[in-house]
Amino acid sequence: MIATKQMDVRANIKKYFDMAFNGEPVIVSRKENKNVVIISETEYNELAKAKKNAEYLAKLNRADEQIRNGHVITKTMDELLVMEDSL
Repeated sequence: MIATKQMDVRANIKKYFDMAFNGEPVIVSRKENKNVVIISETEYNELAKAKKNAEYLAKLNRADEQIRNGHVITKTMDELLVMEDSL
């Protein structure tokens, strides 16, 4: 990981984009600590996928907790069919 200033990125944008594309994240420091990170699209997609997976696992954990605590509603197949017919 490399850190640089916003002015340097402007002056050498291709260099920093190439670094990010080749797997080297680039931290761009900005005023008031509003820093940003340049990463490749591939790395971004991997991070987004990991975030979605973590959110999904958290939902599964909450559902498992609800089941263990008895917070479930049980329906028979006949009840479900009646519900379907009423739609």
